[in-house]
Amino acid sequence: MTVREFSEATGIGAAEILKALMKGGVIANINQQIDYETAAVIATDFGLETKELVPEKIANVVENISDVLVAQDPKKMRVRPPVVTIMGHVDHGKTKLLDAVRSARVAEGEAGGITQHIGAYQIEDHGRKITFLDTPGHEAFTAMRARGAQATDIVVLVVAADDGVMPQTLEAIAHVKAAGVPMIVAINKIDLAAANPDRVKQELAMNEVVIEEYGGNVPCVEVSARQKINIDGLLEIILLVADLEDLKANPDAQAVGTIIEAELDKNRGPVATVLVQNGTLRPEDNVLVGAVPGKIKMMFNETGKRLRFAEPAMPVEILGLEGVPQAGDILQVMDDLQIAREIAVQRQRQERMEAIASSSSRGPSLDELFSSIQQGQIKELNLILKADVQGSIGAIEHQINQLNQNQDEVQIRVIHKGTGTISQSDVNLAVASRAIIVGFNARPDVTGRRSAEQHGVDIRYYNVIYKLTEDIKNAMTGLLDPEYKEVIEGYSEVRETFRLPSREVVAGLFVTDGHVTRNLSVRVLRSGVVQHTGRISSLKRFKDDVREVLAGYECGLVVEGFPGVQVGDTMEFFRTERVTRAA
Repeated sequence: MTVREFSEATGIGAAEILKALMKGGVIANINQQIDYETAAVIATDFGLETKELVPEKIANVVENISDVLVAQDPKKMRVRPPVVTIMGHVDHGKTKLLDAVRSARVAEGEAGGITQHIGAYQIEDHGRKITFLDTPGHEAFTAMRARGAQATDIVVLVVAADDGVMPQTLEAIAHVKAAGVPMIVAINKIDLAAANPDRVKQELAMNEVVIEEYGGNVPCVEVSARQKINIDGLLEIILLVADLEDLKANPDAQAVGTIIEAELDKNRGPVATVLVQNGTLRPEDNVLVGAVPGKIKMMFNETGKRLRFAEPAMPVEILGLEGVPQAGDILQVMDDLQIAREIAVQRQRQERMEAIASSSSRGPSLDELFSSIQQGQIKELNLILKADVQGSIGAIEHQINQLNQNQDEVQIRVIHKGTGTISQSDVNLAVASRAIIVGFNARPDVTGRRSAEQHGVDIRYYNVIYKLTEDIKNAMTGLLDPEYKEVIEGYSEVRETFRLPSREVVAGLFVTDGHVTRNLSVRVLRSGVVQHTGRISSLKRFKDDVREVLAGYECGLVVEGFPGVQVGDTMEFFRTERVTRAA
């Protein structure tokens, strides 16, 4: 309750309560909430007795979805579709396999050919539905893959017939065993001349994955995602394993589920992808998602179709949350939105206290790291992570934890994380805690960049996670390569777009900072998230070709090979310089 409500309930003046709080080291105002423990101490000071009552609505808050499923009435349980996770080594064809299953292309445009975010899709085969989670394949994304295994019923382990068992394959096997879920092996790329399925089967057996052909209990299917060979056979095996698992849920209960992905959309606000695991989710439902409350306004499936309800094992995109939740948070339907907000406030306060407690130590820049370690000046390196979506943050954090476990010279600590633009407040936190800012497909705005330059804050940009962790690892051993440093020359806003007969899109720009010249590279940003990086194809003022446009002027510009420019986008113009790292 607030200090005002506590005053009204006890008859003690608000000023007296505030004085008592100050004596206890708590600075508060009359509208600030205080928790039970604080209220009990203050009440005791004034000779009052207190008793903690947990309202039934708050007592029913879900902490673990498995507990919810166990508590359901067996008579109300119904068969539900299986949730299948695709795992395996990078470039072994996981996304292509899912692409073949869905007959829709999703593999294009991924940085480094690596899937960066978890996706969720539902398909129908012979009148039965199957939900697929597409998890990234590189070892740096272990955390996202592990989260997929926890939300899954069956894992399809993809192994390339020409490549065999690789480090990430072994990693995936370990996660499947830890999650205790059944596995199906899909040997992909059997259409290639170098394919050797028998060698793959032997390598799997050497790593304690014995397929049925060798007397084990792991089904194995030989497929070609590119040629769409034996895809039906894989789906048949998935449905057979699902029947053996006897997967059930109660569609009549209040919905609970897991957040697969969440981000802040410039036009639609907070958007989250949730996998419903029990009950039925509907528009107008009041929900609590981790530390974020909300009322569902609209729901969509993966094709953008608006839905009126979502049953167990269905992945849906929801709008209406009051903030961006964390990937992996539990969503649950609440009877009362006010109760949901109160619980969310408590959880947010706890998160803030943990964040404040973790931001008290100091650390150097990445370039100074090795020499600082040698001189014994550093024991911890602070990082601030800003990414395009929440799932990437979890993956980076997990890989950093692996680095921490593998060495004891210096501990790496993430003191703040978030999605979207790198802002001035992020830079201020970096200054206060002497942290490095890492932008994963995220860039600073003009004020953030200027502030970072003014205070000498180190900002690093990446679009593939393993490069980030490699840089940190190399810095810690003094093996950093020469760095290509970006020099930002200007910013502009897209005020209008025009399509030419050649299908090229001309962006009508207003240069807001610095200048634009023809020989610069350009980065197209939307809400601080990188949409495209490329070169300037043409630069015009009115109808004339020009070499340079200064701040405060308008111009027309074509980005080479990128017709997706939209009104409201920001463009960042830069050049690269080679510099030698200090370490």
